[in-house]
Amino acid sequence: MVLVCASSLSSTLSLTKFVPFTSQIPTTPFGSSFLFNNRYNNVPVVVPLLFVCHAKKKIGFFDQILDYIEGGPKLRKWYGAPDLIEKDGTSTSNADADDYPEDEVRDAVLVTDGDSEMGQMVILSLIVNKSRVKALVKDKRVALESFGSYVEVSMVGDTSDNRFVRKALRGVRTIICPNEGFISSVGSLQGVKHVILLSQLSVYSGKLGIQSMMKSNAKKLAEQDESVVKTSGIPYTIIRTGELQDTPGGQQGFTFDKGCAGSGSISKEDAAFICVKALEFVPQTGFTFEVANGENKISEWKECLVTLMEKSS
Repeated sequence: MVLVCASSLSSTLSLTKFVPFTSQIPTTPFGSSFLFNNRYNNVPVVVPLLFVCHAKKKIGFFDQILDYIEGGPKLRKWYGAPDLIEKDGTSTSNADADDYPEDEVRDAVLVTDGDSEMGQMVILSLIVNKSRVKALVKDKRVALESFGSYVEVSMVGDTSDNRFVRKALRGVRTIICPNEGFISSVGSLQGVKHVILLSQLSVYSGKLGIQSMMKSNAKKLAEQDESVVKTSGIPYTIIRTGELQDTPGGQQGFTFDKGCAGSGSISKEDAAFICVKALEFVPQTGFTFEVANGENKISEWKECLVTLMEKSS
């Protein structure tokens, strides 16, 4: 599998988002922009106004953050800031990983499959969380143009190449895997202190007939990933979610009952949010829990995760 460690966002996401008329939007010191609150922690965020048009459909939180981020390259040009990308597609601030000191502080979060839909949502949640983010993507230039300086840039390489993996893991404390296949394809994860695995194994295991055949490879990869991470010796958190849905996050509560992942569903935004919240608690060894949308509203996620770990032991 050949990937690029870079900032992450697929070019398939368009900037043509719908926003209200300027007459309905409060003026901010940043010019034509509008304010909205993060639905999870009520933190106000200023978002540049990119388009003005009629719209009845209310855009989601992640779309608003996306508009804000993708406005970055244009703002850099308007204010005369240097480009982040050279003509050959490399970053001007990207030093060779071999030049990094061995005692470098490890505080970054590496997101695998960063250009997948779930990967993008995890990255956006990490940006809101003000985390230091690195990502593995397939298209380095598109990713750089999308996220700019919000996500660190690394290098092109093959995840089966140990030298590339060592470089990709420079400065990385935690790995978040939003899709199956990465953990079981790499060799050493030396230096990593926590692996967060978003697993659909319960969903795949519940498929029958043709659907079971269609998901057989994904199920095999999910099983391999869980097995590898459990025997890696690295503290891990395996989040087995219900079937992922394209519904707004932050609207429902959660359930962690046994079997809920196989029978329930969860918003993709909520699943990404939980992956980021899992950073707050690093277990001594590791644990697995199931989650789907339900009735329980969670305010203290660290306390919730500790309780789930105790139940699983």
